[in-house]
Amino acid sequence: MYRKMWNLLRRDEGMVTSEYAMGIIAAVGFAAVLYAVVTSGEVSAELQDIVKRALSARV
Repeated sequence: MYRKMWNLLRRDEGMVTSEYAMGIIAAVGFAAVLYAVVTSGEVSAELQDIVKRALSARV
């Protein structure tokens, strides 16, 4: 009896809609911050420099 009740209480069938919404909001917020960092002048210049060095490297 105890085990059956415990299994019923612990049953997890996935996230509810509000949890999905919060996850999506967090992901969009993280993407916005990442976009802002990557498109900033300093980071953009560094990324361009890395790509230029990689393309001009001799094999």
